[in-house]
Amino acid sequence: MFKILKKRVLNAAGTTTEMVIEAPLVARKCKAGQFIIFRLDEYGERVPLTIADYDREKGTVTIMFQPAGQSTQMLNLLEEGDCIADFVGPLGKPTNMEGLKRVAVVGGGVGCAIAYPVAKGMHEHGIEVDMIAGFRNKDIVILEDEMRAGCTNLYLCTDDGSYGWKGFTTDKLKELIESGKQYDEVVAIGPTVMMKFVCVATKPYGIKTVVSLNPIMIDGTGMCGGCRVTVGGETKFACVDGPEFDGHLVDWDELINRNSFYKEEETEAKNHICRLTGGVRRG
Repeated sequence: MFKILKKRVLNAAGTTTEMVIEAPLVARKCKAGQFIIFRLDEYGERVPLTIADYDREKGTVTIMFQPAGQSTQMLNLLEEGDCIADFVGPLGKPTNMEGLKRVAVVGGGVGCAIAYPVAKGMHEHGIEVDMIAGFRNKDIVILEDEMRAGCTNLYLCTDDGSYGWKGFTTDKLKELIESGKQYDEVVAIGPTVMMKFVCVATKPYGIKTVVSLNPIMIDGTGMCGGCRVTVGGETKFACVDGPEFDGHLVDWDELINRNSFYKEEETEAKNHICRLTGGVRRG
């Protein structure tokens, strides 16, 4: 069992939650860019979440999530001192930082919770990091202080202009590039459509663009094939080959379509009654 040591809500709207989990074996090995899979109990589904932070000395791993689906809503009901049945990781390949001097990290919405540890890891590695964090409005902004401390320059954007720079992250990125910023690499993490258009924005400039993909994932070990994505015309598994890939090689239309395959089933699952036990399905 894995104990929840700390819990806090990250924004005024209450849309994002942070938990610090006691998981010394995971904390000992994890790096920026990797993820874990949790399971609330023996009946729960396997849910992947990016490792947002870690403390090797204390043996803790930090996760951040939106209580959107049933499992994350149930996770959000737990409090400090409660336990999670399974917390497996680290999974996936860590972020590659070798040879980089200046990078732009673009995060969108709750994707900033994933972009933050990548930016922080690069910054600690001695890389100059411009972080562009985008949100719909001021009420859902998360991790502003942490992001500001974990990068060289932070550019906060809101769609409605209620906080920071008014506009989309892609527009801010273009402005920085056109102002003379020369990036060795751009890292984009957030909604699939946002990552796609960051890649569209950087391609004319020939800037390598890395994206962190979160397709449908089940076992997290490469056996089920559920997280397959097409990259450069080849089939890759996000759980073992990623989660980070060259964004200019990703088949975005295929990924967007596959991620929407089970929307109806996900809706039905919230009220599903098991035919064997008669109980409400959890997860």
